[in-house]
Amino acid sequence: MFLRKSIHVLSLVTFAITCSFLVAACGSGNTSLQTNTATSTASPAATTAPPASSSPKAKLNVNNATQAELLSTIPGMGNKMVHEFEEYRPYKSIQQFRKEIGKYVDQGQVAEYEKYIFVPIDENQSDAATLQQIPGLEAGEAQELIAGRPYASRDAFVAKLGEKVSADDLAIAKTYMVQR
Repeated sequence: MFLRKSIHVLSLVTFAITCSFLVAACGSGNTSLQTNTATSTASPAATTAPPASSSPKAKLNVNNATQAELLSTIPGMGNKMVHEFEEYRPYKSIQQFRKEIGKYVDQGQVAEYEKYIFVPIDENQSDAATLQQIPGLEAGEAQELIAGRPYASRDAFVAKLGEKVSADDLAIAKTYMVQR
């Protein structure tokens, strides 16, 4: 009888300790989930505003982002949408991205995706909408950059762009350029 009570008490203590660990783990998990959610929802309201972190962060290059990067970066992204993103690669313009992905989701959702991705920019080929992915660049300024083509070098384009956007925005823009 004593042995049975001891086993029962030991089982209850083990159960209580296990529950404590689970509650603690869930609690810390919820905190990071809330933090991540807050970070995601605290993402810029406009697709052109830089992240609030101390160092500028570039978005994902939609032409080479991995499935894992897309799934972990874009809230609510599922395997089917990753497949659709990948199906139309390489994207030459943000307009092409909007058209192709717009076949599957509404414009509001496409705009949400644009908060996390970019279509690489070619200084001598990209349209105004694609150039406007650069934070701080307005439509008129994008047209001015187009009017200045062709640029003899990437450096020439970056110098002209630097006259139109802040140093932080220029740093982000450099990460959006087509890799050569």
